[in-house]
Amino acid sequence: MKPKVLITRKIFKEALDYLEDHVDYEIGTQERELKKQDLREKVKDKQGILSLLVDTIDKDVMDAAPQLRIIANCAVGYDNIDTDYARKRGILVTNTPGVLTETTADLTWALILSTARRIPQADVFTRAKNYKGWELDLYLGREVTGKCLGIIGMGRIGKAVASRARAFRMKVMYYDPHRLPEEEEERYQASWAPLEDLLRVSDIVTLHASLTPETTHMISAERLQMMKKEAILVNVSRGPVVDEKALAEALAKRFIWAAGLDVYEKEPEVEDQLLSLDNVVLLPHIGSATFETRIRMATMAAKNLVQGLSGQQPDNLVA
Repeated sequence: MKPKVLITRKIFKEALDYLEDHVDYEIGTQERELKKQDLREKVKDKQGILSLLVDTIDKDVMDAAPQLRIIANCAVGYDNIDTDYARKRGILVTNTPGVLTETTADLTWALILSTARRIPQADVFTRAKNYKGWELDLYLGREVTGKCLGIIGMGRIGKAVASRARAFRMKVMYYDPHRLPEEEEERYQASWAPLEDLLRVSDIVTLHASLTPETTHMISAERLQMMKKEAILVNVSRGPVVDEKALAEALAKRFIWAAGLDVYEKEPEVEDQLLSLDNVVLLPHIGSATFETRIRMATMAAKNLVQGLSGQQPDNLVA
């Protein structure tokens, strides 16, 4: 008999086709929201869960599934899962690292350039038929080439962002609790700096840190005021890394010049003040949203799930 698994929400056909050969699956919902009570009800007889980053898999959910053996998260981050409790229960937890590195680095640069050059605002202006002809000071932005890029979190994505900075002849600084070996710093032409020093000197700061108790509100009101008035902040990591109210205030008072955000502190909610500001670019968490990458993520999560249920150690075990 095939093991029973819950796929919390719809995923791509390629992953479903693979799973069909190995498990008996149920899809939790075709809608945007899967209520916790419904989730707890649907996992009762399941040995596996394939979850998305918007699904909170906590003690209550795990306790509702006495046979649960593995949670395969279709995301790199796994802060939506209580991994400590999963370990106590002997439940495996996996993620999908590596597959979204290049796509997310590309999106980071899309945000850097669109924020620096005010591209979304200029697009709205033009579509509204406000463009009457070339002007010397029309939608002035900020230079990127030759500036200082500060990268917070020098994992796979941070390194990929640094690699792309070479094309813009940028000085690259990075902060990470784990400093890279000297040969890697040379490869990425990046120098380590303490966090607050990096914030003070960088023209553009990009965030790629995992969400932990230590990184929650890492970018606080106090640290925002350390940044240059001409600085740009880009967040493609996790929303709570930034104090969103403090960021909105810093942008409104022009303590920093602009920001580009793909993630939010209380997703899908966005701080109201941010919605009214013209110096912030807001995206709906699409860092890895290409056809190729999202299909690879779903397929990797499916393979992790099957490996765990078949008694193998999954390729991408995190707990």
